[in-house]
Amino acid sequence: MSVILVQQEPDWLIRLEGQISLACAAELKELLVRWLAAETDLELDLEDAAEVDVSILQLLWTAGREARRANRRIVARPSEALNAAAREAGFEPAAGLPVPD
Repeated sequence: MSVILVQQEPDWLIRLEGQISLACAAELKELLVRWLAAETDLELDLEDAAEVDVSILQLLWTAGREARRANRRIVARPSEALNAAAREAGFEPAAGLPVPD
């Protein structure tokens, strides 16, 4: 499991890989808070997220909500595992992230 900040200011890319669970929630939350303070858009690479638990879905949903409030954009590339976990937990669209046009 890993949460990786690939690039920092001005372009933010956060990559989640493997089993993303409560064990990495604090690290992800810290990065999301730092991103919100940076006042820029965010790219979330979730394509290699094999398993995602509800604590991570809640963080991502909250980030999506805060991004909309701040008039910022999150571009997400979700894995099928993330989409399935989001559907099972009742998050539509996946984790509150923007739906592709």
